Amino acid sequence: MSFTDDEIEIARRIFAGPIAFLKSAPKLEHLPAPVVPEVAFAGRSNVGKSSLLNALANRNALARTSNTPGRTQELNFFDVGDPLAFRLVDMPGYGFAKAPKDMVRQWRYLVNDFLRGRDVLKRALVLIDSRHGIKEVDRDILGMLDKAAVSYRIVLTKADKVKATDLAAVTEQTVEEARKRPAAHPEIIATSSEGGMGIAELRAAVMEAVTG
Repeated sequence: MSFTDDEIEIARRIFAGPIAFLKSAPKLEHLPAPVVPEVAFAGRSNVGKSSLLNALANRNALARTSNTPGRTQELNFFDVGDPLAFRLVDMPGYGFAKAPKDMVRQWRYLVNDFLRGRDVLKRALVLIDSRHGIKEVDRDILGMLDKAAVSYRIVLTKADKVKATDLAAVTEQTVEEARKRPAAHPEIIATSSEGGMGIAELRAAVMEAVTG
């Protein structure tokens, strides 16, 4: 990973400082004013997004975790730093099979319009379960990001749940797919919310996005 020790330490200090939930936005008119850079987190339902956000912030309950797929149906904003430096955006999980069609349609409108119209959005982090790799439902969101010309980086979650050889294989496959996509960052970060793997690098990746 292409981060220096200094970059890792600066990111650690930032994420060790003030981080607070700001608001939920079920519709675009509820978005906070676009006053600072933002980094959004996207992922299939139950990919471990809330757990990763909590690990990133080194807090137990910054983002609410749930075993119920599709619980988050709003854009959740978190302020980082005092004075405010940037915001993290927890996007609604996608790909939950039991959701009503109108809910899925509402999700697409909200996310698509947010991606296309948010000038302060510097990067999206798309979370992929290490045990499954990229699925068609993931390619749907990658395609939305490509069309919206939003820079994104793929992050593998639950890396501690697979064998090292399997992780290496899914990482290689994911890198190959990322190289074919116009808005994708070429480097993949493998993470584990429980074990802490890749969390320091992910913090540095967020800082790189908001300061670059």
